[in-house]
Amino acid sequence: MAPSLLTTPSQALALAPGAAASRVGGGGGGGSARVSFPSGRVQRRGALGMRVRASVAIEKETPESEPPPTFLREDGSGAGSGSVRERFEAMIRRVQGEVCAALEEADGSGARFVEDVWSRPGGGGGISRVLQDGRVFEKAGVNVSVVYGVMPPDAYRAAKGEAGKNGAAADGPKAGPVPFFAAGISSVLHPKNPFAPTLHFNYRYFETDAPKDAPGAPRQWWFGGGTDLTPSYIIEEDVKHFHSVQKQACDKFDPSFYPRFKKWCDDYFYIKHRNERRGLGGIFFDDLNDYDQEMLLNFATECADSVVPAYIPIIERRKDTPFTEEHKAWQQLRRGRYVEFNLVYDRGTTFGLKTGGRIESILVSLPLTARWQYDHTPEEGTEERKLLDACINPKEWLDL
Repeated sequence: MAPSLLTTPSQALALAPGAAASRVGGGGGGGSARVSFPSGRVQRRGALGMRVRASVAIEKETPESEPPPTFLREDGSGAGSGSVRERFEAMIRRVQGEVCAALEEADGSGARFVEDVWSRPGGGGGISRVLQDGRVFEKAGVNVSVVYGVMPPDAYRAAKGEAGKNGAAADGPKAGPVPFFAAGISSVLHPKNPFAPTLHFNYRYFETDAPKDAPGAPRQWWFGGGTDLTPSYIIEEDVKHFHSVQKQACDKFDPSFYPRFKKWCDDYFYIKHRNERRGLGGIFFDDLNDYDQEMLLNFATECADSVVPAYIPIIERRKDTPFTEEHKAWQQLRRGRYVEFNLVYDRGTTFGLKTGGRIESILVSLPLTARWQYDHTPEEGTEERKLLDACINPKEWLDL
């Protein structure tokens, strides 16, 4: 949520979803890194939870009572520099606020996100927000993170999705420790109603931070992210709406993006040991740096801004749909698949654990409840079987 700063869905960098700050104009121009939140909107608490000593050079986080104007270092690429780093941080903090505000309104219970703010002495930090046991949402996490650190070679490969041994890329020289910068927003939303789908989104920006190219770890930057839908039951109106919003966002930049990133999403969220996908897809991309940097910043911004219009109308339609205990049991089984993917395959989770990331943020994507039932197979012709078949054999939901 993983997530996940650095790679996927999940969770590694930060997971977490309010209110407003300066909008990154046109998806990428200008915009202050200073973000303000409505008074009383969020409940703050001390940064509790387990802390894991990083096995690499990432400093231990320090709890903060209030979010600072920026988590960036004052090193020429921070506040006031107009850098991609600055504008990306401003964007993810704005989106976190806007998404949290939309979710609280949809929940309608008066429940508010609890917020943890943390920083590190050498720069970086994050804001984790979680709403639990609301009327509509069982658990909703929306996190942002800005991280500076030094990755060991195996973490660098995890972030890049490379296979290799002893610190060497599969086809290159052995890499030494790799300084890096990463910023991202990651969120997973688990509604209570079985007919309301789970949503995950994650958008991140990464730079290696070495002063010059190093063996096996050249200086580089990339964007990654995506938004994907995981329903327990197929309601085609909802799935088509969700995919149409993803396509509209992609088509503003390149008509090849949606079919390319839709397939990438289907392939990425594959649970190999089950021979099925986690859900019904969406878009996913990673290590993206083969386009103009400004264009990709604008694209990531457009995708993040599409989360609310893609998801909230579905929640409003389904949050009060009547359901039975059988419907709920099936939802719990599908959540079990969600847990399996995130803990076994998600690159963001792997990255976060290998770099000593904040455990509560890394694992915030997991639902409060899930179920594993021995040798369960839904009967042919049922709605449950229809969902499983779509997870085994991904389909095109739009007429392209």
